[in-house]
Amino acid sequence: MQQEYTWAVSPNNTPLLKKSCSHCDSRQFYCSEKFRINAQKKNVDVWLIYRCVKCDSTYNLTIFSRTKPTTIDSILFNKFQNNDTELAWKYAFSEEMRRKNKVYADLATVTYALQYDQISSDELLSLNEMILTFEVDYPFDFQLRLSSLIRTCLNLSSRQLDQLIMQEAITVTRKYLQKKHKIKDKDRIEIDCKKLKSVLCKKP
Repeated sequence: MQQEYTWAVSPNNTPLLKKSCSHCDSRQFYCSEKFRINAQKKNVDVWLIYRCVKCDSTYNLTIFSRTKPTTIDSILFNKFQNNDTELAWKYAFSEEMRRKNKVYADLATVTYALQYDQISSDELLSLNEMILTFEVDYPFDFQLRLSSLIRTCLNLSSRQLDQLIMQEAITVTRKYLQKKHKIKDKDRIEIDCKKLKSVLCKKP
């Protein structure tokens, strides 16, 4: 049976927003992981609260504006009321939400941890499989390149990865890997073991 591996990418923090503060000279805001709800007559507004990294003044990222409460899922609304952290992260990483609010994120401020089975070069060379298969667990998108992940998890040099790409040895969801490819959750990576072994055996 062909063995499949999982590479899990877990961000340590939400991205900072690139935004000028009206109270100080800062141009960055961090996510407070808290929501603000304001009820006016028969409508409600829901915001995700950001704070300036220097003076702690607030910026409200609009999630719902002048919306009838009955149109918002009750479970979702309860999460807003209870400042659900996972939900706050979902909106903090949402490119669509930032676009609607006309703000930009500094995705380079996101640090992350990787969970994966380390496979040594000797183990890779001794594999009997024709194809090596990985699936990426990537619940929050911060524009991480798949090539960086492959290099780290398989301990490849930049030259070795370039050779594999040139030989069309790596496919992502049945398309040949391009170096600029950004990871998507549940991306399925397949690597031709014969070509991989050939690259690993070459002298640097």
